[in-house]
Amino acid sequence: MKALLALVTFLACGVMPAFAAQEPRHWQMRTDWARVFEEAGVRGSAVIFDEARDTWHVFDRTRAEHAYLPASTFKITNALVALETGVIKDEFEVIRWDGKPRDFADWNRDHSLASGMKFSTVWFYQEIARRAGAEGMQAWIDRIGYGNRDIGGGIDRFWLDGALRISAVEQVSFLRRLADGSLPFKDTVQETVRRITITEAAPAFTMHSKTGWALAGAADGKTDLGWIVGWVERAGKRWFFAINIDMPRAGDAPKRLVIARRLLEGSGAFADLPR
Repeated sequence: MKALLALVTFLACGVMPAFAAQEPRHWQMRTDWARVFEEAGVRGSAVIFDEARDTWHVFDRTRAEHAYLPASTFKITNALVALETGVIKDEFEVIRWDGKPRDFADWNRDHSLASGMKFSTVWFYQEIARRAGAEGMQAWIDRIGYGNRDIGGGIDRFWLDGALRISAVEQVSFLRRLADGSLPFKDTVQETVRRITITEAAPAFTMHSKTGWALAGAADGKTDLGWIVGWVERAGKRWFFAINIDMPRAGDAPKRLVIARRLLEGSGAFADLPR
């Protein structure tokens, strides 16, 4: 009874506990997906939620429930907070490049929320996090129940190499709420973020996705970790996905999308589409 009263009080304060966000019910263990990872030469886990069948397909459930640094997948939440708090006006407002060369050529120019999402421009999203501030960011992360809710490590570093952690299962639960427009942000804010996360738009389907690359973010604390998360909409149906892989080699990064496409195709999202 005390636990129930505590939960009611927690919800009354407007905070959504992570475990309450569309908790998985129907699991299907996909040991056959091991071949996809083996052929790519990487270790990892995958979760795909087939909404029409109310089924969670999972490879390596233990790993899928283990929380890792979100890296640049956190840009989705960062964009929501920035728009909601008004630190950035819309997806078109430009922040000027400071002239300091970064590792990727596409980062070395002015950016907007949309282009920063497309090119995963770290400095841009660090700037909007600083503008939101630690207190404001913490309040929103607590309210939506994002991962372990820990922003320790600095307002512009906590998702890159700080204390924030999230699992693949939690990533999917969060994305379902974004796709449904049920997060505690304005409808216009959620619509904007859905729009700027579209990475493929074809007559037959739309794919929303975001990658992430956490340096030394794997479980061993030495190997890089790669993410790809998102969802596919096709003919009124939706498939939500979160995949993470260990990336001991820089050349492993493109394998995130290759694996995602293969698993989504096998789950029906891209089945029977012309290649």
